[in-house]
Amino acid sequence: MAYTALYRKWRPDNFEDVKGQDHVVTTLKNQIIADRIGHAYLFCGTRGTGKTTIAKIFAKAVNCENPVNGSPCGQCAMCKSIAENRSMNVIEIDAASNNGIDNIRQIREDVRHAPMEGKYTVYIIDEVHALSDDAFNALLKTLEEPPSYIIFILATTEVQSILSTIVSRCQRFDFKRISIETITGRLRELADAEKVSIEDKALRYIAKSADGGMRDALSMMDMCISYYYGKDITYDQVLEVLGAVDTEVFSELLRFVIFGNVKEAFRIIEDVVFEGRDLSQFVNDFSWYLRNLMLVKTSDNDIEEVLDITSESYKRMRKEADSIELDVIMRYLRIFSALSSEIKYSTQKRIALEMAIIRLCKPGMENTTDSLADRVRQIEEKLENGTYVTGTVPTQADSSDDSVKKQEVVKQKTKAPLPNALSEDIKKVPAIWHKVVPKIQDSFLKSMFTTVNFTAVKDNVLTIVMLNNTTANMINSDGSKNMINNLIDEEIGAHVEIEIIGQSDGERFSDSYTDLRSLSEVLNYEIEEEEDDG
Repeated sequence: MAYTALYRKWRPDNFEDVKGQDHVVTTLKNQIIADRIGHAYLFCGTRGTGKTTIAKIFAKAVNCENPVNGSPCGQCAMCKSIAENRSMNVIEIDAASNNGIDNIRQIREDVRHAPMEGKYTVYIIDEVHALSDDAFNALLKTLEEPPSYIIFILATTEVQSILSTIVSRCQRFDFKRISIETITGRLRELADAEKVSIEDKALRYIAKSADGGMRDALSMMDMCISYYYGKDITYDQVLEVLGAVDTEVFSELLRFVIFGNVKEAFRIIEDVVFEGRDLSQFVNDFSWYLRNLMLVKTSDNDIEEVLDITSESYKRMRKEADSIELDVIMRYLRIFSALSSEIKYSTQKRIALEMAIIRLCKPGMENTTDSLADRVRQIEEKLENGTYVTGTVPTQADSSDDSVKKQEVVKQKTKAPLPNALSEDIKKVPAIWHKVVPKIQDSFLKSMFTTVNFTAVKDNVLTIVMLNNTTANMINSDGSKNMINNLIDEEIGAHVEIEIIGQSDGERFSDSYTDLRSLSEVLNYEIEEEEDDG
C-alpha cells in the first residue's frame, strides 16, 4: 500500500479533532444543532490552518443521518461516502485552475438539480480569490438567492482580493494562526501514535517554523522522520533537515555587525552557505531574533516564556540588549524585514544578504531617519570626548593666516600620562600578550583581543584599550574580563589588576594615551633571552 503523508493520514474527520479554531467549530456546531444553517460561508486565513478540513467536516455534518452534538457520526452511509470522496453531495473546485466565467456558469446550471441523496449539495471553492472579475459577477446572483439545498463554502488566503459584494453575501469566519503550544501538543500526540522518538525541543522548533500552520508542521515533521527513519530525532538534526541555524550563530553575527566587522560577518554567511542552509529561512530567523532582542530591550520584566527561548538564550540576549541602542535594533529590523520580501524572489540570494549586512555595519551609507540618528549620536560622542573640531571656512576675501587662526577648536583631548607607580608585572603583560591570546577559547573574544592596546591610567592597574566602547561594555558585562585576568596571572605567575575601556569613535589611541608597549620592548627582549637561556 502506498505511503500516506502525515497531514493526510491524520486529517481530522470530526469537529472534536480540530485544533486551534474553537471559535469556528463552536459556531458551526451550534448552527447544525439549532438548524440555522447558512447558504454561503467565507473561510479566511493563512495556509494550513484548517479551512478545507473544517469545510469537509461541515459538509458531512449537514448531510449526516445521525449527527452527534453537531458533529458527523462517521458511521452512516453519507458520512462514509463523503469521507471516501464518492459522494456527489460534496463538490470541491480549485478556483486557481477553474477561474473563468464558463466554470461558474456550469455551477449555476448544476445547482438547479437537487441532490439524489442527503439534504444538501455543498460546493467548496478553494482559493476563491483567483476567480476573474467576470466569474465573480456571475457568482453573485447564485450566492444571493441559492436553492435551499445548496451551500457554498468559499476558502481563501487573500480575502482582500475578493469583491465586497461577495463578502457581504457570506458568513465570514477568520481562521487564526494556530499557537506554538497547540501545534507542539498535536505533534507530540502524532509522534507517540507513530512510535517516533523525537525531542520536545525539536517539536517546538518545528511548530515555531510552521508559522501557525498545522499542515506545514506535519509536513516538516514527516520530512525529519523520513531522513532519520528508525532513529531518535534531536533538535540539531531537525535544524539540519530544515536548513535552519542555531541561535548562537545569530548572536555571533549580531556582535560582528555591532562592531562593524564586515569581514567576520561575511565569514559567518560563508559558513551558512557552505552547510547548505536555506538563506530565506536564515533571514526570517534572524529577523525573529532581532524582534526578540527588541522585546528584551524594551521590557523591564522577565519575558523569557513570552519569547519562547531557553534560559541560556535569554541571558545571552539580555547582555546583548544592554550593549545596543533600541533605535539601532529597529534599524536592523527594518533592513531585514525588507530583505525578507526581497530574498524570496531573488535569484542571487547570497548577494542580497551580503548587501544587507554591509548596510547594517555601515549606517553612513543610508539617509533614513534612524540611520541619521545613529550618525548624530556618533558625532555627539565625539564632541563629548573632545575629538570633534569645528571652525569657519575662510572665504576669498578673508583667506589670510589670521582668518585660519580664528577657526574655533572645541576641545582637544590631551594625552594621558602614565602614573608614577607602575609595577614590573604590569610592564610584562604587553610582552607576553602573544601567548595569552591563543589560550582564549571563544573565537569571537580571541578576534577581539588580538587587536588591543595597553596603557595605564591608575596606579598599579593595567588598562586594556579595545577598539570601541561597545566591545568594552560587552566584555565587562559578560564576565570575560575575569577570564582574561586569570590567563594573564597564569602566564606571568603573579596577579595583575586590569581594567578594560574602549576608544570613542574617531579617537586614535596614540593621540589620547601613552603606549605601554613602547616601555615593554626592552623587557620583551630580556624575557626572550631568559627563555633561550632556560
